[in-house]
This record gives sequence, C-alpha cells and structure tokens, in this order.
Amino acid sequence: MGSAFNRFCMQFCCCCCCGADDDDDDEKQPLVPQDPLEYINREVQKRRDEETNLWSEPGDPSHSERDDDRVLYSLLQARTKTRMGSTGYRRLSVDIEAMRDTRREVREKWKTILENLGFMAEADSLLTVSAGCSQDRMRNAPAARAMLHMLHTETSVFSSREPPPERYLFILDRLLYLDIAEDFMAKAKRFYPPRDDSDEEPTGLGINLPLLLARAMNGAGNEEEDEDEEEDEEESGREDGNLSDRS
Repeated sequence: MGSAFNRFCMQFCCCCCCGADDDDDDEKQPLVPQDPLEYINREVQKRRDEETNLWSEPGDPSHSERDDDRVLYSLLQARTKTRMGSTGYRRLSVDIEAMRDTRREVREKWKTILENLGFMAEADSLLTVSAGCSQDRMRNAPAARAMLHMLHTETSVFSSREPPPERYLFILDRLLYLDIAEDFMAKAKRFYPPRDDSDEEPTGLGINLPLLLARAMNGAGNEEEDEDEEEDEEESGREDGNLSDRS
C-alpha cells in the first residue's frame, strides 16, 4: 500500500506528498555499514590506489628509477620511522606535500584539457594509471612518446625541467586510440603555452632533490635533535614571556 501510494504521488502529485515517508526511510538507514571491515578495506585500497597513481614510473615496483620518485619514496620511508608530531616529522611532511602538489598540479592541467574537450565524466578514468600498467599493452607507444616529448618542449603542461613522467605515455596512448590526441595537443598549446625560464614558477620538483634526499636519510635518526630543538623553543618562549611580564 505504501509503495503504491508513493508511486502515485511521484507520478501525479507534488514531491511533498511522499516527503514524510522518505524521511522515515532515511531514519531507517544504518549509520554504520553492515560490514564495517569491508568498508574500511575499501577505503584503504582507495587511498593506496591514489598514492600509487602519484608515482612517475608505473612499471617500477621499487618506485626508485627516477630521481624524484626515489626522493619521494625515501621521504615517505623516513617519515614512517620518525616520531609523529616532532619537528623532523613536520619537515618531512612539508617536503612530501610539496612534491605531491606538483604532481597534482600537472594532473589538474590534463584534467582541465580533457574536460574542455567534453570528457567531463571520463576525465578521471582516463587519467588513472596504476602500477600494473605495462608498455607491452600499449597500442601506439612510438606516437605516444613523440607526443609526450612535444608536450614537454612546446607547452608548459609539465612544470619541471626534468623529463616528463612515464605515466603520461599510457594516457596519451589512450587518447590516440580514441582519436582525440591531436585535439588534446592543440588545446594544450592554447591553454598552456611555453614559458621563458624567467617565468618558470617554483614548484615542488624545482626544489633541491639532493637536499631532500639528505633530509630523508637523516630524518629518522634526528628525533633526539628534534626534541632538543623543541625544548629550546619552549625555553625561549618562556624567557620571552618572563621578559614581557617584567617590562
């Protein structure tokens, strides 16, 4: 009876007729899924996939072939061995986010172009590259590599002077298969023309990679030094407070 009435209201009446029943249905929805473990595992896997997609070389299981990949991996490993909340942990987190922000910025440029071409719903899936991708499965690898080089030299899609990430080979191969690669290239040249060296914006990959690598190597072993620095900062703050009270 109730379901038939709802269908009648939806067809012939205004939506307010069945609002009360909808509210009742919402109240009956459980706050916690029936299988919380499944939900947690799904969220963890989603996070891992997102982090995997940040690597430059999808086919490199060690994440250490490229300099920036090796540095980022070392920073992540060093942070896991550093006490959370310490000065060293915060420094490592800042360096990690700086490098990831640069990669996200490049990805957003690609997404902007794809959405402008009309691929609003497909942009994310076209840009998804996992560690399981293999160049053996590419349909037109030589053309994709030539276009990647052209994007790197004739546009500012990639902000770094370093070679472009290999992951975008797979994306260009998909665009070639869909016959939209030429349109993508034209949009890229229009939206992101090449910049002079003086106009190059500083980004996460423009920072000193050897310095970051040195921080990563020393990050896990500097917890005592970080604690001493924090104690010095607290002591200095107390002294400043005492001086201000006296004045």
